[in-house]
Amino acid sequence: MSENVKAMIGKVFNDVADAIETGSFGSKVRVAVTLLGSEHGVENVLKGAEMAQKRNPDKEIAVIGPEVETDLKVYKAEDEDEQHKVMEELLSSKELDAVVTMHYNFPIGVSTVGRVITPGIGKEMFIATTTGTSSASRIEAMIRNAVHGVVTAKAMGIEKPKVGILNVDGARQVERALNQMKEKGYDLEFAESMRADGGCVMRGNDLLAGTPDVMVMDSLTGNLMMKIFSSYTTGGSIEAMGYGYGPGVGDGFDNEILIVSRASGAPVIANALGFAGDLAKGKLAEVSKAEFAKAKKAKMEDIFDSLKKDSAKSSSDDDEEVEMPEKEIVTGSVSGIDIMDLEDAVTALWKEGIYAESGMGCTGPIVMVNEEKVDKATEVLEKAGFLG
Repeated sequence: MSENVKAMIGKVFNDVADAIETGSFGSKVRVAVTLLGSEHGVENVLKGAEMAQKRNPDKEIAVIGPEVETDLKVYKAEDEDEQHKVMEELLSSKELDAVVTMHYNFPIGVSTVGRVITPGIGKEMFIATTTGTSSASRIEAMIRNAVHGVVTAKAMGIEKPKVGILNVDGARQVERALNQMKEKGYDLEFAESMRADGGCVMRGNDLLAGTPDVMVMDSLTGNLMMKIFSSYTTGGSIEAMGYGYGPGVGDGFDNEILIVSRASGAPVIANALGFAGDLAKGKLAEVSKAEFAKAKKAKMEDIFDSLKKDSAKSSSDDDEEVEMPEKEIVTGSVSGIDIMDLEDAVTALWKEGIYAESGMGCTGPIVMVNEEKVDKATEVLEKAGFLG
């Protein structure tokens, strides 16, 4: 028997042994973490990497940074800039499938999807998004964030992730836009709030309970949420829970780079490395390409163009003076209007001779009108695009 054949047979037996031990057939995914940059030192990051390797025998964990004593593979780098250069080269050459790092300048259009363990019932939830800028336009960014969240959830094996929109500025506009995409064929499933009034706009209670699989918000709010979820048990000194700020996702972006905080402790770093490996197995880049193709087919770009036109129109209308109708008793209300549109909605009703005032109900912004004019006001606001 030739030496080549012997080597091939030996490799087959080794692969079978690995498969029996790990429950995974095929080559292991390769994931690395950068060592430099942590507020808690290199030892903390290294400990997280070594924990990850013990927990994930189906993955090959490595580190990028200065020489350290470890059984893990070390890719040498002397500073943070060199770390990023090395990790990009390793990703480009396919020597690594994914990397975890503490800071990275993603291009505009790419933002990260975090993964947390909610304190209410211990359910996992994706926060879309937590760092990066999906768009310079807030509403467009949140619409894209919804797609980013769906991509990440699907790569993690959730076939039909339920999406909720956190009740922040722009939530109702995002809801309308996503519903328009659904009408055009985009397969999106909304979560239902646990509060009595329901709907896909989520309250603080839903955050704590993990009502949706994907919670959509702007990145600044998402960043704050990640910090709270990961360190509420430590007083903020160290992030001890969850899986970090997640992978950068964006249209056309195919490098798998995940973010953890400089304040992340070893358990979070270990979880983030496992998360990275699972996303690599789930073929994050391929899922992203397919999902953005579906969103574009559902006229997502047309919605963005419409938002830009509406913004330009709103700016041109700012100088237009609208006379307020005669005051009336306003005990009726119309809800479902985004807070950013509230005053414009009031003005739209004034133009139609309906006296209205803006207000804040227990479920969010409302327009208050006379009880007898609620139906007419609703009709006007729907026609003007303030209601879905």
